[in-house]
Amino acid sequence: MIERFYLKEFLSFKEAELEFNPGLIVFTGPSGSGKSILMRSILASVGLDSVEASICESSVKWQIDEEEYGIENDDINIFRHVKKEKTSYFINNQRTSKSSMEKISGGYCRHLSLKDYSDFEPLSLLKMVDEKIAIGMAEYTQTLQKHKEIFEIHKTLVEELRSIEAQESKLAELKEFAAFEIAKIDTIKPTLGEDEELSMIKKQLSKKEKIEEAIKSAEEILRFENQVTSALSLLDVESGFFDDAMNELRGVFEGAMDKLELLEEVSIEEVLNRIESLAELKRRYGGIAEALEYREQKSKELESYENIEYSKKDLLRKIQESQTLLIELSQKLSKERHETIPSLLEKLNTYLSMLYLRPATLSIMTTEHHGAGVDKIVLGLEGTSLDKLSSGEFNRLRLALLSLRVESMDDEGGVLMLDEIDANLSGEESMSVARVLRHLSSRYQIFVISHQPQLTSMGQQHFLIYKDDESRVRELNEGERVEEIARIISGDAISEEARGFARDLFERVKLEYRL
Repeated sequence: MIERFYLKEFLSFKEAELEFNPGLIVFTGPSGSGKSILMRSILASVGLDSVEASICESSVKWQIDEEEYGIENDDINIFRHVKKEKTSYFINNQRTSKSSMEKISGGYCRHLSLKDYSDFEPLSLLKMVDEKIAIGMAEYTQTLQKHKEIFEIHKTLVEELRSIEAQESKLAELKEFAAFEIAKIDTIKPTLGEDEELSMIKKQLSKKEKIEEAIKSAEEILRFENQVTSALSLLDVESGFFDDAMNELRGVFEGAMDKLELLEEVSIEEVLNRIESLAELKRRYGGIAEALEYREQKSKELESYENIEYSKKDLLRKIQESQTLLIELSQKLSKERHETIPSLLEKLNTYLSMLYLRPATLSIMTTEHHGAGVDKIVLGLEGTSLDKLSSGEFNRLRLALLSLRVESMDDEGGVLMLDEIDANLSGEESMSVARVLRHLSSRYQIFVISHQPQLTSMGQQHFLIYKDDESRVRELNEGERVEEIARIISGDAISEEARGFARDLFERVKLEYRL
């Protein structure tokens, strides 16, 4: 609920501060006094309208999703709209956007002045029916929740199947391409480091004859090994260093000759061809490692393509199972709805009769499967299509639906804002609207502008908007309320007859509701 409202400098208002109670709150006052300005300002304070006020502020008992909006809840959350060079929005002194404020408030506060058809949407009506059934049947809620969960699973499975079927049309082409790419690499069968090894062999082959000639010429030194050893002995010099050097040299020559001997069996043409093949792979893929990685990728793709047929069979089985379960659950839901509609329609028409509207029809029609089953509820009003209703008829029909919902509520319904819902109604019609609003006020805090004595007398809190040099507003006590009701009846020149009627009307309401 909205507990407190503050307004500063907007049109004819310089300043206003009001404290609100739960229940039905009525605003009255002469034409042009500023009633609609005040109503718009209250809406603007919580982001549901735009006004050029210096300050609009409301203190509310609404919970904020702290994780989504990054705003901490207080016991009383303060919504503020401030206008300087530009308009800024705050919740609990934390800056926020108008859209965020509007989204938060929209979950708690509804303005019924515009032709909003959301209450008449088939799924909204279906939800109303389901709420009614759930009051006397706890297992119905469990069935509905289970259906919603299975439906989401089923929808995901169907999406996966569509994805597979989309791939199937290209599957042969994809498999052929993957196999072709793999075969291109397998034809060469590269190994890591092979290109460096072949480059070394090529280099050795190109110098083979020169190396053989050089070693043959250098081996002449070995013929003088004994002479060198003898000379060192005569010089009394230890010859170990020379012997080690000669042995190392001999090992180098022998190793080189062994390698050259192995190269005798190597075809330089084959080496060059192999190097060229590897070079082609490197040009295409960036390197041998990249080529092998690409081959592995294509192998996995080919394997996945071959598994698609199995995956499709498994998906079809799961879809059939979930479809069977959905049909079973939706039939249970439909059965309860069909059994509930007649009594619900009877209650709705009772409210409509109170509101001087023609009887309604509620029809269950089968539609495409959705989260709540296969049903949709269609509302009609005998003799008139909904889009041809006057504003008054439209809002009275909404009040009747809201009255049905109140019977299913476990907690508070939030705030309703109504502009002149009793305008152009007869006295009986106005009293019927007043009684329905009073009924709704057991769950909603309702703000309404009234021009009729019947609704005004029904209010649980009454504010008068009046104007001298500026618009002002104040709460009326019981005696002042009688005077204001009399003014509504007879105009500014209040007659004793009007006072008597107003007093009698006010006392009847007090007696009816034991006030």
